[in-house]
Amino acid sequence: MNTHATASVDSPIAEEPDALTYYAFASEERPEAEAPKDLSTRRHIGEMPTVLAGRYRIERLLGIGGMGAVYRARDLLREQFGDPSPYLAIKTLTDDFADYPDAGALLYTEFALTTQLNHPGVIKLFEFHVDTASQRAFITLESLQGRTLDHTLKENPEGLSWETAQAITSELLAALAYSHRKGILHGDLKPSNIMLTPDGVRLFDYGLGRAQNGVLEGLPQISRDRFAAWTPRYAALELIEGGMLSEATDTYAIACVIYELCSGRHPYRRLNAKQARNMELDKQLEKPECLPEPCWKALRAALSLAASDRKIAVEGLAQAFETRRGSSLERYFGFFCR
Repeated sequence: MNTHATASVDSPIAEEPDALTYYAFASEERPEAEAPKDLSTRRHIGEMPTVLAGRYRIERLLGIGGMGAVYRARDLLREQFGDPSPYLAIKTLTDDFADYPDAGALLYTEFALTTQLNHPGVIKLFEFHVDTASQRAFITLESLQGRTLDHTLKENPEGLSWETAQAITSELLAALAYSHRKGILHGDLKPSNIMLTPDGVRLFDYGLGRAQNGVLEGLPQISRDRFAAWTPRYAALELIEGGMLSEATDTYAIACVIYELCSGRHPYRRLNAKQARNMELDKQLEKPECLPEPCWKALRAALSLAASDRKIAVEGLAQAFETRRGSSLERYFGFFCR
């Protein structure tokens, strides 16, 4: 998620219901996240107030996932000083998670990880707050116009043209490669966490991410034994079997997304990597028709089920798919995001 301009943080959010999402919508393919298993002490969190921290007026719910919810809001302070477009988005945890003592730390981890990244392909977060009246932690973030990649894939069941798929993939890999260079792992890459805006691709929702060694030391880390929240069909085999999040697990997930972009199909029939290994589906992988052979060689390596066979990093994928931003991408975004 590159040299294109960022979306205006003040631009009003599109009114169409499907025009904007910030968080992965819950679906039948993804089980809802389980609340922490080893915490017996809960605190009472008040109902979602109309105004948070005396400043942010909630207008409507934009999206909800297994762990978090995102709202459209107005900044009353900016409005008071005459800002004609005081809109932003607010993310908070769902009630099932907000009641736990370390819920604020969980949300703050996402904030700390994402604010380490200053890239036009990564969503911008503004501030972390706690509303004292309701005791709800929340993040303010930029408002975006556009749609998530899963909507585009549903409308293109045969996949996108090579010209368009390459343009989107190039920007997406540039954003993820930058994240890895900064020591930040995403942890939950999938089409619904990628947005297409008039200004290009945006990668968002680092809620399951992790900082690598030497970056943000002391920051609380998510225990995947306590939070079963990642999306199985994009999770690498080593992650499913209890391994740690790594650059290689991000590489596998983004490779699955790229394959869908080019073919309209998940590489392993929407099954998780363990099921795919047991059925030996990796031996049945076919090159998407539109994909040039050099790109397929790189993508095939990234789709390897065994981590030891995944001998390519996101930087290598980015080099294989590299393209200059051109009129085709601008036409694509202009058509789908207007």
